[in-house]
Amino acid sequence: MTSSLPPVHASPDLDRSFPSPLSPTSSPSSSSSFDADNKIADVHLLSGDLSSNNGRGTAKHQPRRRAAAGGKPAKPQRQQSFGQDIGHAASETYLLTRLTITLLRYLGVGYRWITRLAALAFYAILLMPGFLQVAYYYFFSSQVRRSIIYGYQPRNRLDLYLPENIDGPKPVVAFVTGGAWIIGYKAWGSLLGKQLAERDIIVACIDYRNFPQGTISDMVSDASQGISFICNNISEYGGDPNRIYLMGQSAGAHISACVLVEQALKEARGEETISWSVSQIKGYFGLSGGYNLCKLVDHFNNRGLYRSLFLSIMEGEESLQLFSPEVRVQDLSFKDAVSLLPPITLFHGTADYSIPSTSSQTFVDALQRVGAQADLILYEGKTHTDLFLQDPLRGGKDDLFDHLVAVIHADDKEALAKDATPPPRRRLVPEVLLRLAGHISPF
Repeated sequence: MTSSLPPVHASPDLDRSFPSPLSPTSSPSSSSSFDADNKIADVHLLSGDLSSNNGRGTAKHQPRRRAAAGGKPAKPQRQQSFGQDIGHAASETYLLTRLTITLLRYLGVGYRWITRLAALAFYAILLMPGFLQVAYYYFFSSQVRRSIIYGYQPRNRLDLYLPENIDGPKPVVAFVTGGAWIIGYKAWGSLLGKQLAERDIIVACIDYRNFPQGTISDMVSDASQGISFICNNISEYGGDPNRIYLMGQSAGAHISACVLVEQALKEARGEETISWSVSQIKGYFGLSGGYNLCKLVDHFNNRGLYRSLFLSIMEGEESLQLFSPEVRVQDLSFKDAVSLLPPITLFHGTADYSIPSTSSQTFVDALQRVGAQADLILYEGKTHTDLFLQDPLRGGKDDLFDHLVAVIHADDKEALAKDATPPPRRRLVPEVLLRLAGHISPF
């Protein structure tokens, strides 16, 4: 196989933007019906974006927030009516239901998955007080710009979380959510987006095609195109194009790391077809990710992400090294690309059983051996969801969150002064429910 990933081919024809039936590993009937459902949902989302674009009738994105007098972006206003908000909420719920059904179809309904799904249901119920508050913010806050189109493929959408006051260019976090490469969705980053926006940081949550709608090369290509959109357009929303940070969680950490490594290789080879540069990324944050797929196949199989399914997602065993950032950076062909990488910080909990913390440790070791700037921060006793869900829902002091903000605001004296007396982080879920959720979590 070649070492470069396939580019995104954009087409102005909406019908042609939907992929043909998937890999040979998928059954024609299941993939075609899934694509048809996605086509209906995607047309619905696209028509919603066009209708809120003053009837201009073009799929090309137009910034919805214009600069006020003096050149400063205006304070965010409500982007659509209450009725449109309800309609969007309904379409999002339909999409998530379909993702869940798709996951069940591929995982089967054996005893192991029945028990895990039951645990997941109780887990979600226990955290529901927090989820409902975040969902209300996501659907009804004027600070959220939902489903901005960044490309012509299904799921090529991103959400923007804006600070309340845009009184100058703000730093930006481009975030790629997790979801086991099967149920990833941009709204999973809404809690992170809400809390970082409260600290004057813009967050862009990038959606991407999941399996079986796409395989890993499609996911990497989508994420790269989303990052390109952010690098080239974020100033229209009050973002600082010189202060963009890339972040991913779980499967999203793997996908975003693949994007970063591949983009550095393209630039080192002097490829001309580059729409964004690694030099535009000031730092990379990887949260609870897996970066060497060759070492994780058996682990995932034992956890229920069966080997045959996982290899279908990753386009076969022969592609595991190609989509393993830890392997790629140690290849001699990466020698000239090392210096292009931004500072990399990986975070992981030592009690993470979904993806073991050794995955981050060995990636940092590999990066340091080849001369990249990389650090690892381990959180003793933290699980796969503690760092991303339970701790943020708990409110109060959060070491991971504080570290992110400190790095992002490191060169901003005014922001650092505000950070010295930050607004209190509100608790969203009672402690007793958080502890119970931690005990029954299937992750």
